Amino acid sequence: MMTRVIQGQFEVFELKDKMTYFEEAVHMFWEQWGSETNYRFYYDCMLHACGPGSDLPRFYLLMQHDVIIGTYALLRNDLISRQDIFPWLACLYVAPEHRGNRIGSALMEHALRESGKKGYERLYLCTELDGYYEKNGWSLEANGYLFNGEETKIYGRSTGRIASV
Repeated sequence: MMTRVIQGQFEVFELKDKMTYFEEAVHMFWEQWGSETNYRFYYDCMLHACGPGSDLPRFYLLMQHDVIIGTYALLRNDLISRQDIFPWLACLYVAPEHRGNRIGSALMEHALRESGKKGYERLYLCTELDGYYEKNGWSLEANGYLFNGEETKIYGRSTGRIASV
């Protein structure tokens, strides 16, 4: 079981290791990024991510006293045109009352470590935000297109893993 303490009071768990929170986790991910018609998409994706098999996708929960206060996911593809690069950091979320304490930054670092452990040298994300990811060490690498045709910025960052020769 992968548990990591962040700032002494929070813990990050992989969803598959906290299945008692499955329904609540699906609802939280869907509530932040879903629509009224795609709850089943989130449920099915997250359910199959908790089974045996490949290393992606994976969903993570940031918890404080048995309450989910943050999330992120590592995905093969974040519904973006650049399917040639992966993994993707997605669904980064911190509850509003916990923002401003660098928890989002700590979750990004956790995601980088997890990606490196899985053998990936780089981690990517797509966003329309300006400044947030740059101040956390991410570099703008390219533009791509979301599934709805909108252009988006693609950022990347090294996981710290060195390629095997």
